Amino acid sequence: MTETVTLPEAAWRERAGLDVLMAALGGDRGLTRFVGGSVRDTLLGLPVSDIDCATVLAPQDVVDRVKGAGLKAVPTGIAHGTITAVTPGGPVEVTTLRRDVSTDGRRATVAFTDDWREDAARRDFTINALSADPVSGAIHDYFDGLADLRTGTVRFIGDPLVRIAEDHLRILRFFRFHARFGQGTPDAAGLAACAARANDLMALSRERIADELIKLLAVADPVPALATMLAHGIWKPVLPEIEAAGLAALRRSSRQEAEILLAHDRMIAAVDIGGSAVDADFGLHLAIAAATNNHFYSDVLTYLGKRTIPRSRLGESAEATTGYLRKVIVEHARIIEAIERQDPDGARLAMRHHLTESQRRYRALGGLTGDAES
Repeated sequence: MTETVTLPEAAWRERAGLDVLMAALGGDRGLTRFVGGSVRDTLLGLPVSDIDCATVLAPQDVVDRVKGAGLKAVPTGIAHGTITAVTPGGPVEVTTLRRDVSTDGRRATVAFTDDWREDAARRDFTINALSADPVSGAIHDYFDGLADLRTGTVRFIGDPLVRIAEDHLRILRFFRFHARFGQGTPDAAGLAACAARANDLMALSRERIADELIKLLAVADPVPALATMLAHGIWKPVLPEIEAAGLAALRRSSRQEAEILLAHDRMIAAVDIGGSAVDADFGLHLAIAAATNNHFYSDVLTYLGKRTIPRSRLGESAEATTGYLRKVIVEHARIIEAIERQDPDGARLAMRHHLTESQRRYRALGGLTGDAES
């Protein structure tokens, strides 16, 4: 029995001018659908920034219809079937359905088609091949992408070796998408294919590799994916400098950054719900100490713990609270930066400055006495 799933309502579907564009491109007659990341991320409850559409209409027909609707049409990649329609709510990429005629691992020669499944089949992973009717929201799923989305499986469409031969960058994309959407260990067939064809990465430009690596490092926790890539020799052909020691440092850095950022969020949230900015500030010190295993911080915490930290006397002034937090966060950032660049003297100077300023602020609130210790 075919699964029936509908695209949930989302803020991006209400963007100004999107309804005008869909009407012009025959969205109500099945000529155009939402595709790719906007569909995938909406199903996952994630925010959507870019809107992509696919259509059976020829590129020039898309241009004419977009202009006829009073919108701007930019031929960003018209040779490959892509037009950017500029709506009041932002740009929307519209691409004519395609099939690959030939590929060489870096680029593809395409021909236009009116077959939705054929177009979906040329995409990399099943979770990226989903499309949605712009009116009814009905999801079209040709390769069990919905099931993979639920289980957190990043799986190539068809034979992974063939898909990698078509575009070698898919090796790196496999690990990035697993880092972002995957659960547990990577798909076995996909992982084996990536390991077997890792040398294909040498055919790619350093710029394309660097761009993909930056995107991987930008996910919430890239370390497990990077560790898997290291274990399977993915980086060796193109970036042999990536080694276990560097990965361990990245793991520590990622954990520290996550804990410190979380503490900052808690600090602001504490004040938002009527808590004490001063107490939240102290909590941030605890988080930094735990994240960095820094003995200097431990000493500072021991010093602060012996003092009477006053409850917030900032009152209900949003301006006073915001100003307090802004100063504290800037001071903390300087401490963290010094620690990250392994500059103990700089960290001590930044910490002393923060202590001095904190004492001044605490005294103004009425409750802390004594001078900073060496």
